[in-house]
Amino acid sequence: MSRIAKAPVFIPKSVNVNVDGKSIFVKGVKGEINYTVNHLVDIKINDDAIVMQWDSLSKSATAQAGTARAIINNMVTGVSDGFELKLSLVGVGYRAQIKEDVLSLSLGFSHPVDFIVPSGVTVETPSQVEIIVKGIDKQLVGQVAANIRKYRSPEPYKGKGVRYSNENVVRKEAKKK
Repeated sequence: MSRIAKAPVFIPKSVNVNVDGKSIFVKGVKGEINYTVNHLVDIKINDDAIVMQWDSLSKSATAQAGTARAIINNMVTGVSDGFELKLSLVGVGYRAQIKEDVLSLSLGFSHPVDFIVPSGVTVETPSQVEIIVKGIDKQLVGQVAANIRKYRSPEPYKGKGVRYSNENVVRKEAKKK
């Protein structure tokens, strides 16, 4: 039995949830998002909570129920509070600047790197070395942050590159003579 799938997803007052067969639509103050669950899982709404139902003897159905519950919980959290990831640029001359929907990065290359921000995500640069990625879809926010980080991931000797603000870069010792 999956402990994650057994736990109900509580619905805040500011969130509206509609279930249409295998599809679930979640609407809140930040926006709206939908998801279609696997055919092995059923969704039921009891009072102010969403409950997963599945065949507990099937391993794959149990796994799908846990996945569906986690995704629906992230949807409810996203439309009510939203998600954000902070990135920081470490290195001499590394800068970030946002113009409309294009993030321009100076990362020590011979040219600036232009990253087109997808719809559903907002990117802010409070300073030249900070980037904040915000949105209602947790997966999309994480993917956009990972794509930005991929341009220059932190290297282990000096720690230069694009890193998450809470990331701990393990530094290596330089060669001895």
